[in-house]
Amino acid sequence: MTTVAKTTTPPGTRTAAPAAGTGQMWGRAGLYVFLTVLTIIWLLPVIAAFITSFRTMDEISINGFWSVPQQFTLSNFNEAWNQARVSRYLGNSFIITIPALIGMLFLSSLSAYALARYKFKLNLPIYFMFVAGTMLPFQILLLPVFRLTNALNLYNTHLALIIIHTAFQMGFCTFVLRNFMRTVPGEIFDAARVDGASEFRMFWQIMIPLSLPAMAALATLEFTWVFNDYLWAIILLQDDTLKPVTAGLATLRGQFNTNWPVITAGALIATLPTLIVFIFLQRYFIQGLTLGSGK
Repeated sequence: MTTVAKTTTPPGTRTAAPAAGTGQMWGRAGLYVFLTVLTIIWLLPVIAAFITSFRTMDEISINGFWSVPQQFTLSNFNEAWNQARVSRYLGNSFIITIPALIGMLFLSSLSAYALARYKFKLNLPIYFMFVAGTMLPFQILLLPVFRLTNALNLYNTHLALIIIHTAFQMGFCTFVLRNFMRTVPGEIFDAARVDGASEFRMFWQIMIPLSLPAMAALATLEFTWVFNDYLWAIILLQDDTLKPVTAGLATLRGQFNTNWPVITAGALIATLPTLIVFIFLQRYFIQGLTLGSGK
């Protein structure tokens, strides 16, 4: 009769773990490489525009757009700011964007407060009307809005763009703010009502401070959308002196020759305001996007 000897592992010694995570490590590395390649492809036009803004038009004409730059110059930014009137166009963009942003946030916060805090028969139909307005393609309203601004003597004015942006963005702002305001406990307003606070005071001193993260997130998005608007600017404005920077840069294209370095330099200057707004409101923007994601 044979006996099988059992080997015992001395205490304190470790056995070699199987290389089970090797495949997972290679899969994660491949994913990182894939995402890095996609990021570079996505950034390629931005990198090309940045390099083009420092080149001369003669070099691009001779060597091609994707050639290796031979020399760099800063004169394109100076020419875009002064001779191409980017400074004027930027001022027009702020004249349109800031009043429209204030108007849409104030009016949508009022409507969202009413829809969130009060119960009445037409509450849901009015709310669905705001939501349906966000789903309506605004391209089908170009001709009616054009005729309306003509009838009201608002065509070719900044006020036309301010009113249109305020009205068209109110649906989305009301949708976001209403859903956020419904999460605010009603006991706060009951206590304020007992203390004799009016409805507008409760809205202004209680609801607005509590809704600042959501409003900051909306302000970041709406500032970017209105500031970068191009279609309404070319529909409702005729004079070049009134156009925002998006439509103003389009006027720099000549019929037979176009100075692409100056245009790209102007485009890079035009992106600075939106970048600055996002940098300063980034914390509130992320808080607004993650509202309601956890308890």
